[in-house]
Amino acid sequence: MKRNAILPLVAAVACVVPSVAQTNAAATYRGHEAAVFAVKSNPTVPLKMTFCGDTVDLDRLDMFERLDRELTSVVYAHTGTLLCLKRANRYFPALDSTLRANGVPLDFLYLACTESTMDCNAYSPAHAAGLWQLLAATARQYGLEVNGEVDERYDPEKSTVAACRYLKAAYRKYGHWATVAASYNAGMGRISGELERQLESNSFDLYLNSETSRYVFRIMAYKTLLADPKRFGYRLTRQQLYQTVRCTTDTVTGTVASWPQWAKAHGITYAQLREANPWIRASRLTNQQRRRYCVRIPLADDLYRSRRHYSAYNPAWVVE
Repeated sequence: MKRNAILPLVAAVACVVPSVAQTNAAATYRGHEAAVFAVKSNPTVPLKMTFCGDTVDLDRLDMFERLDRELTSVVYAHTGTLLCLKRANRYFPALDSTLRANGVPLDFLYLACTESTMDCNAYSPAHAAGLWQLLAATARQYGLEVNGEVDERYDPEKSTVAACRYLKAAYRKYGHWATVAASYNAGMGRISGELERQLESNSFDLYLNSETSRYVFRIMAYKTLLADPKRFGYRLTRQQLYQTVRCTTDTVTGTVASWPQWAKAHGITYAQLREANPWIRASRLTNQQRRRYCVRIPLADDLYRSRRHYSAYNPAWVVE
């Protein structure tokens, strides 16, 4: 073939190649265009809400955006929020009673949600532990035992009593529950110092680090969602909520050489013993000071799904 005859052929091929590429690209684009995506709705933030009996004005732009951020985060953090809701059904009844007995508003239930997503075995990089994420020094200050064999920060009821002592002490200082909640995150020393430096009377008006600035709004976000989870797409039956396990108690005042042997003698496994008594942190109890411990022994019927009764702490949490 002559050289001058080849040139038109090459030019024709060159014209075809881009056309094929463009066709493939268009097909790929049309494929994405045809994909079906789940609808994502932004949660509605009211103009005001209550926290611990006080009205919180959410008309101010910064207040609205802070709650909007946390509510959006909680609503769409599906795994953590769903587990928090299930666990709350197990622990809220006892925590509710303890808060009431200590004169602490029930909205502080949602502080525990914020701290641990209601995981009683939660442990943070800062070495805070339990539902209320207490540091060891703070726990001891408010009456809990913390050592290698016993750590009452993991006991849901005792740790709630300790948290109540802190919250009431902070309320005596500030007289404003939202500021009390902020101090739970930052410490009373830091909050008091910032109130003085910034010439403000409550934590909502303070310029704080991101974590503390978001903290109270995170609590309010959990309150908003748990008031009516179905409104945000969370639909559970009673059987899907984690249930409180009823227990008998046995008093221990001496040494326990082996908790596994103790458990077997009481008709349960060591794993069931540790689940019912998360404050036990070792396989033995020295107890040189002869302290008195109430050890919970779960009832057999409550350990099996087919035998137990199912209840919901809040009827709004379930679909019938």
